[in-house]
Amino acid sequence: MSNWQVMHSLTRDSTEAAKLKPGTAKRVLGYARPYRRTISAFLVLVVLDALLVIATPLILKEIVDKGVGDKDTRLVVWLAVAAAVVAVVDAALGVVERWLSANLGEGLIYDLRREVFGHVLRQPIAFFTRAQTGALVTRLNSDVIGAQQAFTSVMSNVVSNLVSVVVIVIAMAALSWQITLAALVLVPFFLIPTRMLGRRLAGLTRGQMIENADLGARMTERFNVAGALLVKLFGRPAQEDQEYAERAAKVRDFGISIAVQRAIFLVGLTLLASLATAVVYGIGGVMAVHGALTIGTLLALAALLGRLYAPLTQLSSVRVDVMTALISFERVFEVLDLKPLVAEKPGARDLPAGPLSVEFHDVSFRYPTAEQVSIESLQTVLTRDKGDGSTVLHGVSFSARPGQMVALVGPSGAGKTTAIGLVSRLYDPTSGAVRIGDVNLRDASFETVRDRVGVVTQEAHMFHDTIRANLLYAKPDATDAELETVLREAQVWNLVQRLPYGLDTMVGDRGHRLSGGEKQRLAIARLLLKAPSVVVLDEATAHLDSESEAAVSRALDSALAGRTSIVIAHRLSTIRDADLILVMEDGRIVQSGTHEELLAAGGTYADLYHTQFREPDRSEQPAAG
Repeated sequence: MSNWQVMHSLTRDSTEAAKLKPGTAKRVLGYARPYRRTISAFLVLVVLDALLVIATPLILKEIVDKGVGDKDTRLVVWLAVAAAVVAVVDAALGVVERWLSANLGEGLIYDLRREVFGHVLRQPIAFFTRAQTGALVTRLNSDVIGAQQAFTSVMSNVVSNLVSVVVIVIAMAALSWQITLAALVLVPFFLIPTRMLGRRLAGLTRGQMIENADLGARMTERFNVAGALLVKLFGRPAQEDQEYAERAAKVRDFGISIAVQRAIFLVGLTLLASLATAVVYGIGGVMAVHGALTIGTLLALAALLGRLYAPLTQLSSVRVDVMTALISFERVFEVLDLKPLVAEKPGARDLPAGPLSVEFHDVSFRYPTAEQVSIESLQTVLTRDKGDGSTVLHGVSFSARPGQMVALVGPSGAGKTTAIGLVSRLYDPTSGAVRIGDVNLRDASFETVRDRVGVVTQEAHMFHDTIRANLLYAKPDATDAELETVLREAQVWNLVQRLPYGLDTMVGDRGHRLSGGEKQRLAIARLLLKAPSVVVLDEATAHLDSESEAAVSRALDSALAGRTSIVIAHRLSTIRDADLILVMEDGRIVQSGTHEELLAAGGTYADLYHTQFREPDRSEQPAAG
């Protein structure tokens, strides 16, 4: 397929997708309300600047006709000074305009970024498991910047060019209506390429944004530590290069197509402007020869015409610019329109302080479908996985009294992680209720849920920052003495002391400069600093070697002391002393009791226990030599 065929295909496909949702433009105007005064002052200066467009050509006319024609040196000097003053005023207005434009544009970017960032963080975890990080970052950066152009460059261009066109046409008509009419005959031809190429360019721009987001998502996945490690261990460099090249080629093809379309558009308009200038010089020259027009008037008309077709050209392409900006807004609105599944009720209640009970009352839960929690354009890779919304918890009921440890055990996929996700209110149950301290979590404030419930996951996450910063994330006002205390309790203080920069040592992307056991103990220290009433542990000692597991277990003893705890553990040795052990299968509690009670009862727990702690068959032992 030739390059021209590729561009034609891109143009056709993107044009079909270039339709905007109804009400987008009206919604955009709502973001202008906080900046009404800035916009008003900005538009006044833009109008004044546009009015100065005709000043220099009219001064030129007077210099030629009266100054040079009458050989009045003094008049020529004064008119030249006037032209210089106009230039200085025009420059000053430009600086003030740019200052106002920057305040308006950057303010809008700030507002949009804050709104999108906060809105995204309120989405459920299922949203992040489907959306690609790079695509999200593109929405927060490129698309937000594209959206703000509607209030800066597009708005100023429309107002300035519109005023300039009106003022210039009036000035030209006052000098010679005949020449003005001849020049305006060609104006309709400016509208033809606009209608032909406007929608096409808007579609191409949308396609380019999508492909750029896809490219950014791929780089984000490959450039983080985990992604880079996976590529090095399992990846094929040639295939990675090829796949990246294919995506980059799509961005390149869109860029070429947009550049060619714009070039054809601008060359055509420039050609028309040149033809119009030839018409003015031809007709005006004949009129000047016959004395119907002065030379100064002819020069002024030519200068005004040169200033007329520039704003006309920009006005003829304003539809493209507006559509491009609106497409950016639409992509931002697409994120803002996705409503979080878990929302805080007005007048939400605070959870009480101190030891708290945790109760599940006939809780059932099914994960949301893709339509409820994701945006297809953020997934980048199209998939048939829409989520079946099947129920994963069925009528789960249990109670953990203040200070008790309740352990959840069972095979993978039994619903254990889902259950503890409801305790920290990552999701709300589909039916039934989860209560902490006799308060239904649906009625609780997010702030107190975060304060009262602490979680240590199987993979402890650390931000690419210092140990100090990662700990202070739990309690920003903690002192160094408090940090040392929790690090000692978490059995990791000696490690921190040995590090070259102590608390100010960088942990690396996702904490990859630390071992698994070290990260887990720092995560426990972070939890201790938070001092929650309820502790949730999701296989916190899984995948650790014996030495690390022993150190983490000692740290957990401090973390769980005096606190209500819900623990998931595959290693049953870690939960023998639990006050209550719940055995889950297929989203249901099939057994409950203490370690001794469950062993005595037989069944799933006893099978799991004997599988982990069975003695090897002596018949399989190697014979003594």
